[in-house]
Amino acid sequence: MTAPETGARHARPGHPRPPGTGSPQADGANRSNRTDFVRVADKSLPLDTLREHPGDYSALFARARAEVGHGQCLCTTPALRLVIRCSRAGRDHLAGWPGEGELHEPSCGFHKLASELTGRDAYSTEAIHEGDDGVAIRFSAALARKLSAPEPAASSEQNNGPSRRAVGLLGLLHWLWEEAQLTAWHPRWRRRTWWVCHARLSEQIAGCFINHEELAQALYVVPPFRKEYARRNTAVFETFRITRLARRGDTQRRGLVLGEIRGITATPHGIRYTLAHHHGSLFATAALDERLRRSYRPAFSKTADGHGSRRIGLFLVELSPKGNVRVVDMAAMLVSNLYIPADSSHEVVMANALTEAGRAYVKPVRYDGSDLVFPDFVLTDTRPHSYVEVYGIQGRESYDLRKRVKQAHYQSRDAGLIEWEVTEAIPDVHHR
Repeated sequence: MTAPETGARHARPGHPRPPGTGSPQADGANRSNRTDFVRVADKSLPLDTLREHPGDYSALFARARAEVGHGQCLCTTPALRLVIRCSRAGRDHLAGWPGEGELHEPSCGFHKLASELTGRDAYSTEAIHEGDDGVAIRFSAALARKLSAPEPAASSEQNNGPSRRAVGLLGLLHWLWEEAQLTAWHPRWRRRTWWVCHARLSEQIAGCFINHEELAQALYVVPPFRKEYARRNTAVFETFRITRLARRGDTQRRGLVLGEIRGITATPHGIRYTLAHHHGSLFATAALDERLRRSYRPAFSKTADGHGSRRIGLFLVELSPKGNVRVVDMAAMLVSNLYIPADSSHEVVMANALTEAGRAYVKPVRYDGSDLVFPDFVLTDTRPHSYVEVYGIQGRESYDLRKRVKQAHYQSRDAGLIEWEVTEAIPDVHHR
C-alpha cells in the first residue's frame, strides 16, 4: 500500500516520526483534494488519518469487511475498490485492488503503471505473493548460514524461465521503491527528503515477510538523523546488530541494511561504506567492491555527482568474528535529488528537468530483469500517458536498433514522446 507524498507515516518501533507530520498543515497540501480520502464502511476520512491511527478504526474495518468486503478510494468518481488486509499482528490497512492501479489519479497513493511497465510482472506468485495478511517474498539469498558449511552460492532461481521464482537484492530494492511510490513524482507533493523515504519504506515493510521471517525484523532502514534522536537511533541499530546478526551456535544469521551511500573509502583490509544519517560503517572486501562497481556502473559513476544525484544501497550483511558489520552482497541504485531512480547520469538530469517543469512522472524499474526494455520515464499528467526517452549512447548497433524499435512502437500507438539526444541541448519538457 502506498500513499501520497503529503506527510510521513508509521515509523519502525524506536524510529521517530518527522516533526510536524500527521497534521493537516504539515506540508501545506490541500486537504480538500479527494485523492487524499478513502471510504471504509460508510465513513470517509483522510488516508493520512487512517494510516496514522489504524487501531482507532478496527471496528470500522471489521464492519466494512463484513458488509462490503472492501474499502473505496475517492480519487475518482465512481470510487475504486481497495483491498482490506489484516496483518498477523492484527493491524488493518488498505491496498490497491489488483489490476486497477492505473485507474487511480496520478497523485493518488494507490496509482500504479500498467503491468507491462514494471519488472514486477516478471515474477511468479511464488516469488511475491500478496494475501489478506500481507506480502510474502521468496528471497534468493540465504538469511542464515552454517559456519561449518561452505559459503552458500547466490541462488539463480530468480532467473529461471519467464516467471522468476525468487527475488534478488536488486529486485527487492526496486520492489520496495516502487511499492512505496518512490519511483513516482507529482508536483502537488512536498519536496521529498530521506524523512519521507524512511517513513514510506517503513510502512511498506510492515506486514511483509521474507523467507518466512518478518521483513521489519530482517531489514534495517537507516532512520533520518536528528541530534535529539541520535542516541536512540544508535541504540536501535545496536539492537539490530546484536540480536538480528548474532551467531547462534553453528549458525550465522544475516540481515539487510538499506540506506543512502555517503562515502566509500579504502581500509588496510578492504573497503568501508559509510551511510548518510548513520554513525556506523559497513565493511567489504576489495574484491567484492570491485565486482559491485562493475555490476552497478551508473550508481558509482563520477559523472552523476555534479547533478545532485544520490546512491542507494541495499546490503546483505552479517557479523565478522570481530563484531564488525560485514557486507556479503549489495544492490546499488542511482537516484536523483528527489530519490527518483535513474539508469544513468543523463537520466538524473532529465528527472531534475521534469521536476522543475512541474511534470508528474514515473520511472519504470526492471527489478532483476536486466533484459527488460521500458521507457526511461512515463509522464502521467497526460491522457493517455506519454513517454520520455534519453539517448545516451551513440554508434552502438544494438542500441540504435533498440532505439528504432522503441520509436516505431510509440508511433504505432500515436503516443506522445519527448526525446533527448544527450549530445544536444535538453528539449523543452513543459506540459503543452
